[in-house]
Amino acid sequence: MRTLYQSQRMMRAKRQEALRRGVIAILDIGSFKISALVLRFDAVNDFAEGVGRMAGQASFRVIGAATTRSRGVRFGEIETMQETERAIRTAVQAAQKMAAVRVDHVIVSLAGGRPRSYGLAGDVALAENAVGETDVARVLAACDVPDIGEGREVLHAQPVNFAIDHRTGLKDPRGQVGNRISADIHMLTIDGPAIEALIYCVKRCDLELAGLAAAPYAAGISSLVEDEQELGAACIDMGGGTTGLSIFVKKHMIFADTVRMGGDHVTGDIGQALQVPWAAAERLKTRYGGVVATGMDDREMIELEADTGDWHHDRRRVSRAELIGVIRPRVEEILEEVRDRLVAAGFDCLPSQRVVLTGGASQMPGLDGLASRILGNQVRLGRPLRVQGLPQSATGPAFSACVGLALFAAHPQDEWWDFEVPAERTPVRSIRRAVRWFRDNW
Repeated sequence: MRTLYQSQRMMRAKRQEALRRGVIAILDIGSFKISALVLRFDAVNDFAEGVGRMAGQASFRVIGAATTRSRGVRFGEIETMQETERAIRTAVQAAQKMAAVRVDHVIVSLAGGRPRSYGLAGDVALAENAVGETDVARVLAACDVPDIGEGREVLHAQPVNFAIDHRTGLKDPRGQVGNRISADIHMLTIDGPAIEALIYCVKRCDLELAGLAAAPYAAGISSLVEDEQELGAACIDMGGGTTGLSIFVKKHMIFADTVRMGGDHVTGDIGQALQVPWAAAERLKTRYGGVVATGMDDREMIELEADTGDWHHDRRRVSRAELIGVIRPRVEEILEEVRDRLVAAGFDCLPSQRVVLTGGASQMPGLDGLASRILGNQVRLGRPLRVQGLPQSATGPAFSACVGLALFAAHPQDEWWDFEVPAERTPVRSIRRAVRWFRDNW
């Protein structure tokens, strides 16, 4: 944990160095596609505006963008190093060519790694009446650190709430007067080998890693509107190999998890059921896919494309209703797993239980209605926020994590390693602690 703690601090320093140079790259490594953006910063804002400030757009614009088919990535994790390295180089070089500038520093999102959330709490007496930077560091150091297990690493450790005596819900306690200060932290851990493979692959591409973020966190930043981030909402990012979920309250992420199923599994079901190649199955899903069949779908016939040499096999037709019959069970399985994870996280404790669907696999017709029935909440389809210079082709739901990563690069929330905090291992606290302070003081 100490090694990653130091690495995170080094990455934060590299990020600020890149911003001073004025250019930084964004890399979203997914199971279906790898996207790269090049950002130019016209001015560097003050980096110490306050504890827990929500990421927002700074004075940057997108000057380069590229996307390529992902290779060597499975369940959001790098499986074949050489193939992933070639795909990353392809995307980054194309984005650099469009931007007409060389980029050395990159911030990367991680979609896999089996994320796990913890709620931490700490409490200390104030040395003086007024809270200073040292007091914030001391209370963060006093927070319980769980035994996260062998081979796990901390990816995020963000303060989500401060309290002075009996006054809770404080975003920035500095300057407040009182006797005791307490803090709640959301800590997200992932598998260490997943991070190590990612870092090694980025270095092989001659890039300096200036930051890491969980893809569900990045998707939530870009897809949830301000009211949803404030009152409580879940972002479901349906990608190719994984479906990420994150819960935000008071503009902080308090829970994140990943379901190891996504749009690629739907494509695989189509290919297996209809006996067509992967590319043809992906085309069928994109052009004719859906999750709700109507009477018209029984009469709408689809020509199947195959190249086996068997005329009868290659010249078949199926109805759209049959195709939907293949797609729907897998989508229901994904949404039911998402529902179970939300229930385990205590999502039902929040006063607002809006669910926002985003990601490339969320674009299937009828998905919002099916999700509303399974999740039992208000559901809407989300798109990433518009950022200056972003090409029209990169404004769809499939680019939510990529755009969110750009916002994260401009204004990352305060993390544990932004303060001089010693880390010690003590017993774990329940993940529900992260919503307790909000529920008790709403």
